[in-house]
Amino acid sequence: MGDSRSKVAVLIGAGMVARTHVAAVAAAGDAVRLKAICSRSRDRAEALAAEATAAIDRPVSALTDLNAVATDPEVDFAVILTPPDARADLIRPLAEAGKHILLEKPMGRNADEAREVVRICRAAGVTLGVVFQHRMRAASLKAAELVKGGALGSLGLVEISVPWWREQAYYDEPGRGTYARDGGGVLISQAIHTIDLALSLAGPVDSVRAMATTTRFHDMEAEDFVVAGLRFAGGAVGSMVASTASFPGGAESITLHFDKASLHLESGQLLVRWRDGREERFGATGGTGGGADPMAFTHEWHQGIIEDFVDALDEGREPVVNGEAALAAHDLIDATIRSARSGQAEELAA
Repeated sequence: MGDSRSKVAVLIGAGMVARTHVAAVAAAGDAVRLKAICSRSRDRAEALAAEATAAIDRPVSALTDLNAVATDPEVDFAVILTPPDARADLIRPLAEAGKHILLEKPMGRNADEAREVVRICRAAGVTLGVVFQHRMRAASLKAAELVKGGALGSLGLVEISVPWWREQAYYDEPGRGTYARDGGGVLISQAIHTIDLALSLAGPVDSVRAMATTTRFHDMEAEDFVVAGLRFAGGAVGSMVASTASFPGGAESITLHFDKASLHLESGQLLVRWRDGREERFGATGGTGGGADPMAFTHEWHQGIIEDFVDALDEGREPVVNGEAALAAHDLIDATIRSARSGQAEELAA
């Protein structure tokens, strides 16, 4: 066991998802002490620090200097919430200063950048966790338990669907939906959560054949619609459809068809349909952020990720989603876009 005192954290970034993390830290109680909000914008840092101070009922300061975080001996870990266009340069000084890293998806704009982040943290000897909070839903945990248990038989078919909607105003923010800042469109910014969860249950993909395009509903550089056929390493086949052009937006879903049952994950619920006629339900329905409001979801899943990360530091183990585990989603996204551009099936490295 490691040091089980409260871990001191700093949030790096004060954008859209930062308030969710503040709420998650507040709900985590004594496990985490949020010391500061760090942002290039003094005004945004101060505004969010004031909100955090009120929510947590202890002082949270505002910073604009990353070096102040790296050199603070009290800080155990940083939660990185910035866009992915400069992740390595941001993480390197923190990791080399011994600060553990909890990173909002995506790890980088592409798989190569994601691997560089993993390499930096490994070389520095710090723990890297990735915020794929869908894995912390009760329904997801139950699905993982059932798959691991082996009673379902062999997997034959996987269906992944992300029918989301974003107003044009969402993409009017400078850099959003561009390759330079975000690394792409719907796959890396929205569907990556569902992709990660699906791969954690179904295993790796061997090859993909895809189409990706931008519909008439958005003026943006990258894709807002993707459809792909998948072949999994374990022998199953599958489909993936992802969109931010599907008005008014619906819940993402994953359906896994096994020999003895089919598992359907949607809106925080798991439906198990056994081939013998039985049906079981697990979990509770919740918001997904699939409609016009991208923040229409609970902070509880982020809280689960943060608490697991703190426990991992205490126990000297890997967090539930470490850097290596998160690479699978990046590899599939990159291969899907390559396939869409080439018009050919693309193989994924073993």
